[in-house]
Amino acid sequence: MNFFNKIIFIVLAASAILFAQNKVYVAVIENEIDLGLAPYVRRVVSEAERENADAIIFKINTFGGRVDAATQIKDAIISTDILTIAFINNRAISAGSLIALSCNKIVMVPGSSIGATTVVDQTGQKQSEKYQSYMRSEMRSTAERNGRRTDIVEGMVDERIVIEGLVDSTQLVTLTSEEAYKFGIADTLANNLDELLAAFNLESARMIEIHPNWAEAVVRFLNNPIITSILIMIGFFGLLAEIKSPGWGVPGTAGLIALTLFFGTSYILQLASVIEILMFIIGVALILLEVFVIAGFGIAGVSGIILVFASLFFSLIGSDPFLDFEMVSNAIIQLSVSLVAAIILIIILAKFLPKTTIFNKFVLAVEEKKDAGFVSHSTSDELVGKKGVAITTLRPAGTAKIDGNRVDVVSESEYIEKGQKIKVIAVEGIRVVVKEI
Repeated sequence: MNFFNKIIFIVLAASAILFAQNKVYVAVIENEIDLGLAPYVRRVVSEAERENADAIIFKINTFGGRVDAATQIKDAIISTDILTIAFINNRAISAGSLIALSCNKIVMVPGSSIGATTVVDQTGQKQSEKYQSYMRSEMRSTAERNGRRTDIVEGMVDERIVIEGLVDSTQLVTLTSEEAYKFGIADTLANNLDELLAAFNLESARMIEIHPNWAEAVVRFLNNPIITSILIMIGFFGLLAEIKSPGWGVPGTAGLIALTLFFGTSYILQLASVIEILMFIIGVALILLEVFVIAGFGIAGVSGIILVFASLFFSLIGSDPFLDFEMVSNAIIQLSVSLVAAIILIIILAKFLPKTTIFNKFVLAVEEKKDAGFVSHSTSDELVGKKGVAITTLRPAGTAKIDGNRVDVVSESEYIEKGQKIKVIAVEGIRVVVKEI
């Protein structure tokens, strides 16, 4: 065998060993459990299945978070046939307990803990029995799936459940690592990932740690309540600005982009469905119809605004099984604050923007005064007091026929319908101001 053949043989042998080696994927679940974490977990499970991984390890260290997010993560974990291992390296509290229980195996670092899964509101107050019953059922069914004691996991939710030798009827169950191992909740204890791999005969496995990608980070960022409020505010600002001005411009485009980001994020995180998105599209279409086609502001415009508000509201509250008055009121407050902020922004820009240097770069600053010989219409002053007919809808600008001539005019009020009789009340430079008779 010559040197070249030896090189080929070594490369092929190394490749065969590499591809034959066991693969173990590692995902990190830490800090607050929110909806932005679910797409990341689903991607890890999908990649592990595609690569025929032997196991997926979920490193868990969390005090909990949103229950709807935890149930999405749980559903993703139990959907796979790959061996799933929860590695609790500090704590799996509240929603973190449900995620850990959804794994086939639980491994805990000595000194870690699991439990305390009672459903509470944002202020930490215990929710009603309706919510506790739902959570007990979720915990019990998840424990049954993986052969764990259902009474103990129910005791993590409900302090009334007595666990002999562990707690009485006044305490919630929160287990130390030793207690979890003793009562069969944890399968083994391990100080690190190497010991964990050895416990499941995966010492030779190649660990592949998956981190959230930029898209998942962006979605998680956009789901922040402050950011969603800003996106909604920009959306309101754009729509309001377009309603109050003729044509379509930058504010409307910015508003649509902001609301598209909002609904796109909500759809990815399963907060908004196709129904909410269709409601929003129909609402915007009705508003545009009112602005460009129908004179005035009537049923179409009002219906569009209602549909837009409803779609935003339902996308904020989502399908959380623990939906309560507080969540509804928070969504209403968030929408109201965003709308008020948009109105204030429009007022501020209308008042101060024309005085800024940046704005002046977009307009003609030189005045062509009448006393310097500049005139826009040789008989403009003579138009005062004359009557005519609006040949376009004045919103407030448009065209009228006066003395048989087409004249660009501006209405004194907001709208004058096409075909209405008008009268010239003032001529201010190039502006011919009219009112409806």
